[in-house]
Amino acid sequence: MAKYKPMLTDEQWKKIEPLLPEFPRSAKGGPKPINNRDCFEGILWVLRSGARWKDLPDSYPSASTCWRRLRDWEECEVWLTLWRVFLAELDEQGKLDWEQVFADGSFAPAKKGASAWEKPNVEKVRSGWWWQTARVFLSECDLPRPHRRK
Repeated sequence: MAKYKPMLTDEQWKKIEPLLPEFPRSAKGGPKPINNRDCFEGILWVLRSGARWKDLPDSYPSASTCWRRLRDWEECEVWLTLWRVFLAELDEQGKLDWEQVFADGSFAPAKKGASAWEKPNVEKVRSGWWWQTARVFLSECDLPRPHRRK
């Protein structure tokens, strides 16, 4: 089976690798855990291609291994840590404009031609994206605030 060309350069991997937890070998024995880079590359392949997990090429670890690693890293807040590290790096390089604001379609209600007399649903719940975003921004209070530009 042909090995796919890595999506990450060695330089990029050197920045990511220390932020990923190592998975120890089971006390009961069993095979050595698959290395993080292969799993990370498999996750990137699925995210980039938009394919289903079961369509992951054989040159990557199994789909279930990559999916479990994705889940475990999410529970350890690895993705949030990576995001913060790379965001801070971009900020240090002056590549971020803090005056820019982002918008997400999940914040705006879509009326789809509903009649004005229909009562809106009072039991609306904020999207998971909203809560995740709020948690990140509220937890960043220890970061220095950027100065407003005129």
